[in-house]
Amino acid sequence: MPLNGLLLPLRRRQLPLYFLIGASGVTLDFLVYSLLVKGVDCHHQVANAAGYSSGTILSFALNARFNFNTRDLLMARFASFCGVAFLGWASSAGILFVTIDHLTWNKYLAKLVTIAVVALLQYNLNCVVSFRKQSIKRNV
Repeated sequence: MPLNGLLLPLRRRQLPLYFLIGASGVTLDFLVYSLLVKGVDCHHQVANAAGYSSGTILSFALNARFNFNTRDLLMARFASFCGVAFLGWASSAGILFVTIDHLTWNKYLAKLVTIAVVALLQYNLNCVVSFRKQSIKRNV
């Protein structure tokens, strides 16, 4: 797909709503993590997995309903969304590894760059993969 095809969804109203929904997912992630670590004395990796999962589920539900207006194939779309989320997480880990450990960037600047890059990556992948409109092919 040419670059213009990837940037086309950026011109729609979906991008700001995608980021707003993403912010709600990140907020839920942090709240669940904090509650489990501080309130229940849960191991931080378990709390992180629970928080990340809850944020991903919320983001999917809100994006499917309000942003991309899709109600078909929800389980397949959810699996795809989770795959995209995993790729986003892996990308952010790689970017942080390079920018902080090898280029010795400030860790906060590196995180901001990571958030911007990964959000655009995940948005485009979710537009093209998770929330694409299904076309019905008919045999003629």
